[in-house]
Amino acid sequence: MTHVPPPAEELRLLDAELWRLDARRAQLLARRAWLLTVLRPDPQPDTAPRSDWRPPVAPPRPEAAAPGVQNALLLLGGVLLTLAAMVFTLVSWGHLGMTGRCAVLGALTLAVLAAPVALLRRGLRSTAESVAGLGVALTALDAYALHEAGLTAIDGTAYTALASAVLAALWAGYGRALDALRLPLPAALAAAQLPLLLGAIAVDAGAYGVTAALLVTAGADTVVALRAATRPVRYVALGGACGLGAWGASAAGWLSWTATGPGAAARAAALLCLAAAIALGAAWQARLPSVALVAAPVGGLLLVAAGGGLLRTLLPDGWTVPAWLLCGLALSAAPRGRLPEPVRVGLLRASGAVQGVALAAALPVVAVTSAGALGRAGRVWSGAPADARAAVTADLPWPAHAPQLLIAPALIAVVLVMLVRDEVRRPRALAGALVLAWGTAFALPAVLALPYAAGLWAQGAVTAAALAAVASGRLLAPVRLTALVLAVAGSLSLAFLALATETATLAVLSVLTVLFAAASGRREATAVTAPAALVQAAALACATGAAADWPTRYTALLVLVVPVAAAGLAALLAVRPGTSGARVPVEVTGAAAALLAVGLAVTEPAFLALVLALTGVIAAATAVRADRRPVGRAAAALFVLAAWVRLASWGVGAPEAYALPVTVPALCVGALRRRRDPSVTSWTAYGPGLGATLLPSLAAVWGDPQATRPLLLGAAALLVTVVGARHRLKAPLVLGGATLVLDCLHELAPYLAQMAGALPRWVPPALAGLLLLALGATYERRIRDVRRVREVLGRMD
Repeated sequence: MTHVPPPAEELRLLDAELWRLDARRAQLLARRAWLLTVLRPDPQPDTAPRSDWRPPVAPPRPEAAAPGVQNALLLLGGVLLTLAAMVFTLVSWGHLGMTGRCAVLGALTLAVLAAPVALLRRGLRSTAESVAGLGVALTALDAYALHEAGLTAIDGTAYTALASAVLAALWAGYGRALDALRLPLPAALAAAQLPLLLGAIAVDAGAYGVTAALLVTAGADTVVALRAATRPVRYVALGGACGLGAWGASAAGWLSWTATGPGAAARAAALLCLAAAIALGAAWQARLPSVALVAAPVGGLLLVAAGGGLLRTLLPDGWTVPAWLLCGLALSAAPRGRLPEPVRVGLLRASGAVQGVALAAALPVVAVTSAGALGRAGRVWSGAPADARAAVTADLPWPAHAPQLLIAPALIAVVLVMLVRDEVRRPRALAGALVLAWGTAFALPAVLALPYAAGLWAQGAVTAAALAAVASGRLLAPVRLTALVLAVAGSLSLAFLALATETATLAVLSVLTVLFAAASGRREATAVTAPAALVQAAALACATGAAADWPTRYTALLVLVVPVAAAGLAALLAVRPGTSGARVPVEVTGAAAALLAVGLAVTEPAFLALVLALTGVIAAATAVRADRRPVGRAAAALFVLAAWVRLASWGVGAPEAYALPVTVPALCVGALRRRRDPSVTSWTAYGPGLGATLLPSLAAVWGDPQATRPLLLGAAALLVTVVGARHRLKAPLVLGGATLVLDCLHELAPYLAQMAGALPRWVPPALAGLLLLALGATYERRIRDVRRVREVLGRMD
């Protein structure tokens, strides 16, 4: 329907708009006159604006535009006439004879269909459109009335199919004859959706026939959508193509999935190929690239479903995923020059989707193989499993058809290496191919159920190959980084898998230590391979101690070899160019190994003191380097802690006898160093010496019921505090003051407890209330000060 108003209505609108402009002009002129009187030096009284002046009021603006009102009226009129015709046909039909019925409906239909011709000649296009809609509805009612009058013997479905075809042809011819009308052609296309579908149902064509009818109708809609000149026709055709095409493709896919023999699968594959041809044809002929990028992947997936469904019935059970994968990989070989670029990209996307589904199906096999070895941590040295599969399925179920599923990552890896040649995408493709090849090779021993030892050898070879790829200078950086990650992950899984037997554990950990140590020669990988070698060495030390049936305290001494190696390696990396970034990971790993050694020796105080002392020696050796001076504090703390543990193991009750001989030389050395280098802090110079005496004595005070030690310790702490305050030294002041406070609390603890018991219960709430009042008063005073400042600022000019 058009939105152009009739001449009379347009004239009325122009007059109303001109009246508004005149009213606004009069208002502005009056305001201008008043402003001129204000700006004059001696304004005249009679020129001032009158107080009773009111601007002209504009008439109320219509809320609905005239074209909208016109279209609404025409639409309502057409609907009401259509409803009246339906009531007449359905209710009042029986009161007329055959001749009267045909005469009434025929005359009415012909009159309504002929009316738009005259209306178009007079320029009443909207009215003609509404009357044409009424005529279209009357022709449908004529078809219904004809069946009810004399054709009731014909099947309703078959008659509806025939009637919809006749109506579609009639409406299409009517729309072509009156090309100014926009309603008949979309109505004809909508009616054309039914003949084939209803005809197939009427002749009992079966599921395959009905699906074929749906797809043929969708194909015809696709052609119309691509070639139609008017937008309403394109929209109707697009809706029919998408709706019926999706319905038909889904039905064909279900027929292919449920096919029990090659014949049924071939018929379903033919239907899927028809659907794919429609989608690919639409992608090929589409003017917009976005349409091609949507239709082409759909067509590619339908081709894969057709080929995979046919191969599924020809191959043994379990080969469904490989069959679909082969069809998906065939799409990736689409010729570059013969196909439009959007179509080729869409086929590649469809191929990628199929490959992703195949990889998702194979993922459980690789996951069980990699993660199943972790269950060996709870069954250390319980005996060799029957085979490599039993070694990883102690706690996890084994996926069905694992050999067939494992074909997917191997084939996709080959495709990535062979087909991806783009300089930008090739590094990522090679890295992905390496991941897929690693997963396939790592899971292959369990899939083939090889002997346990053969599985260890195979996974060890895969890990060694990954480390060799890391050390290779010919590979790209992303590939080497991927190989490094895979080598570390594979070594962890292999180490856990080797926990089944003692011999396998020692052999695997030894080999992994050597492999990662050898791979540390590559500067780019040292930050990862060197710590990994130290971790494997620490695990080997623990396994060696357990195999030799040593107590954990002796194993702790063996584990200390790892921190020694870490300290030496860190010193070597400090002077080696290009490896400075690897020092921190190596030192952190060595510190973790030292902490492990301390944990192993914690049950034996004597050996714990020895381990702490040796750890302090390692830290002191590290602190010799200029860039690791702060480690000296940790070394001093370790030495002091070792001394305390040793004294506790000996049952010494007077630690001062052992601490003072260390404190005096330490303080002398600290004083000498501060004299030579005034920049040295008091914590470095005097902290170790003071802590060596004050802290053990303070610990002994809390278990000593006598008063002599607390008195002497308090006096010494007071002296240290005074000396620190006198010379403004932080370490003596803090250590002496803290020791003095704690010593006083120890002495006053009984009296404080007695006083707390003697206080009435109302005292703590009263003290809390006083504290809150004090805080409130302080807060109020601050607010008052802020107000005074604001008032002073307000009085300033």
